[in-house]
Amino acid sequence: MRAVWLEEFGGPGVLVAGEAPDPVPGQGQVLVEVAFANITFIETQFRASGGGPFAAELPMVPGNGVGGVISRAGAGVDPALVGRRVVTSTGGRGGYAQRVVVDSELVFPVPDALGLDVAVALLADGRTATGLVHATAVAPGERVLVEAAAGGVGGLLVQLAKTAGAEVVAAAGGQEKAAHARDLGADLAVDYTDPAWPEAAGPVDVVFDGVGGRVGTAAFTLLRPGGRMAIHGLSSGSWAEVSEEDARARGITLIRSLGDAAAMRGFTEAALEAGAAGTLTPVIGQRFPLERAADAHAAIESRGTIGKTLLIA
Repeated sequence: MRAVWLEEFGGPGVLVAGEAPDPVPGQGQVLVEVAFANITFIETQFRASGGGPFAAELPMVPGNGVGGVISRAGAGVDPALVGRRVVTSTGGRGGYAQRVVVDSELVFPVPDALGLDVAVALLADGRTATGLVHATAVAPGERVLVEAAAGGVGGLLVQLAKTAGAEVVAAAGGQEKAAHARDLGADLAVDYTDPAWPEAAGPVDVVFDGVGGRVGTAAFTLLRPGGRMAIHGLSSGSWAEVSEEDARARGITLIRSLGDAAAMRGFTEAALEAGAAGTLTPVIGQRFPLERAADAHAAIESRGTIGKTLLIA
């Protein structure tokens, strides 16, 4: 089968298209014919240095989130699953390929009303955004700041916060991305490359920090007493410098975890259901053939992408 190999850590060019043996489902597993593979910023960081949540054993086929059709069921698996459209996570290995094998308990059926590409775009980002809004308990009338609002998670957070009745302030890197955030429903959009962006944004009750670094640190200062800050990303390359002591003194709750596996599964199911109902719509800004995974990684790292980036297997 066709696959993309990672044989050493480094720039996007270390991702090389080639062949790999067809995987065979074992006890309790299913074989999925991949249609789309998801790419996250975390995967670009892993490719660069081996850091992050994935096991680094080279050579390997990277990739974590995929969507496709189950073509074969291993022993102990209901054969009725064959032919079902599903999305699933692979644990960080094997996703950039035509076929993957995963435990049957890890697959999520895709609702009939939802396209596979949209379902894949919602798998990681929808789960994260849904969990973040739940964890911060966004309430009607609150003012919410969404960083990286033109990205995959950020765009969904804008939609979910608006649905919750909040006033949404979107912070994005550049005027074009800020305009995109406004199109998604943000009440105000600011360009965080402008040093004066905190003054333009104003005070808020909730911060979704997906950028970290100076942007996340500045966002923390905008929180009103009793506010909440969900720290979920570091696309800047570093975490926000947030003082736990200062947070306690101001009555600010810092959120760094979304819960256990059961909670995450519930958030995934909720995101897929919202997608099928048309109340949560991911923006798929870029699609690349599987063989061009290196180009996809380069595009994400250039900060030139909008919304979600997918590989077409």
